[in-house]
Amino acid sequence: MLKEIFNKPTKWSVMRGLIFKEIDDLIIDSLGIVAFISFFVGGVVAIQTALNLTNPLIPKYLIGFATRQSVILEFAPTFISIIMAGKMGSFITSSIGTMRVTEQIDALEVMGVNSLNYLVFPKLVASLLYPFLIGIAMFLGILGGWIAGVYGGFASADEFIQGLQSEFIPFHVLYAFIKTILFAFLLATIPSFHGYYMKGGALEVGKASTVSFVWTSVMIILVNYILTQLLLSK
Repeated sequence: MLKEIFNKPTKWSVMRGLIFKEIDDLIIDSLGIVAFISFFVGGVVAIQTALNLTNPLIPKYLIGFATRQSVILEFAPTFISIIMAGKMGSFITSSIGTMRVTEQIDALEVMGVNSLNYLVFPKLVASLLYPFLIGIAMFLGILGGWIAGVYGGFASADEFIQGLQSEFIPFHVLYAFIKTILFAFLLATIPSFHGYYMKGGALEVGKASTVSFVWTSVMIILVNYILTQLLLSK
């Protein structure tokens, strides 16, 4: 499938419009849900950390430290990607699957258009902007934690910021974005595969969307485990 995507490319004048449409459908339309979830989950992480620091000898700045580590290392890249497997993945599978059911893909092939390049390549290009979405998730997650921690009375602003700066390892951010790039590839290809090669009628479109979500989530978790072992373990 991947080899066919890059064969017989569609004219750039047509492909440009397709790419911008996919960026709008997959990235821009996801900003709202990503921002909402990131902000409030960051706040929940900060509150739960604060409530578990029952020993008065434990410094309050650990609230900021725990929020930063949780959001950057796991929540933003991994759990947002699993949520996007449901939103973006289902959209990709259902849109391509509907074209398969209504024989629009067959019509493209009859016209001499490489349907895989026409349908999947714009999604791959749009997925290159996915790290931008995860960067926003990181920022809003930490911001949500700061607001919950400071205005909830669990830590002062200085203590929380001290925790954010404490023992900061820049490679952790790079690690998060390496994961994000691979997750973006999975989010674009696995749902496209299930949509393009599905068989049956309208009922099977829903089943294919469910199956693609499950497999995309499983692959994200497996890749996350492998990359964590390779990049973080000493």
